[in-house]
Amino acid sequence: MRLRVEPYTVGDFIHVFNRGNRKMAIVRDVNDKWRFLKILRFYNDKFIPEHPQRDLQRLSGLDPANPANPVNPLSQKGFKWPKNWPPHQPLVKILSYCLRENHFHLLVKEIIKGGLALFMKRLGNAFTGFVNLKYEEVGRVFQSPYRGKTILEDVKNLQYVDAYIQVFNPFEDYPGGIEQALKEFDRAFKFAFENPFCSLGESFGKRNLEIIDRDILGEMFPNLEVYKKFTYDALLVRNIREILGKLTIE
Repeated sequence: MRLRVEPYTVGDFIHVFNRGNRKMAIVRDVNDKWRFLKILRFYNDKFIPEHPQRDLQRLSGLDPANPANPVNPLSQKGFKWPKNWPPHQPLVKILSYCLRENHFHLLVKEIIKGGLALFMKRLGNAFTGFVNLKYEEVGRVFQSPYRGKTILEDVKNLQYVDAYIQVFNPFEDYPGGIEQALKEFDRAFKFAFENPFCSLGESFGKRNLEIIDRDILGEMFPNLEVYKKFTYDALLVRNIREILGKLTIE
């Protein structure tokens, strides 16, 4: 029997993945995408307000009775920690993320026992509740609670998983797909860097949504050029899919 989430403990890094039920879309418009990112930001905390969805609507500048109202997507103010909440105490460290139409990837670090399990439960429940309310539907949005691969070996694997999430995945959405992206690496890398629903821009200062904590990856990749050279080597020279093998989740 294949484990959906491999065993892990405090201090471990885990590549987390989930896709839409029956491989259907989990996000249908840009507002859905911004809501997903806000859940990453505000539900990753030991504290949870009495009415989290209502508070999240307020932070998004939406009318709680009409969640289809448009969001100001680039408003970083909407990601600032509410003054009436206790100081931020995250359940996990989110090192990187990428949201795609029918699935998402996270690279996380377990920092308190049970933190990842609780965070993923909150994320799944909150986003499912949002989607069902907005589209007047019922049922599951995700195919399962979540899946996870623990990164137990050398630190290179952590770097490769990070590149897989922040660069390889956005490249698959590049016009012409991954093959064209690899032919036009510089242009495609800029495409990934500017993607607001991938953490690459947040990792290197384009935006600050306060979702991620780069942990040891911040020391390994002190600037964008160092990271770009690494990802070029990983994708074009070494074939990242072959390197990662079982650490990716299909």
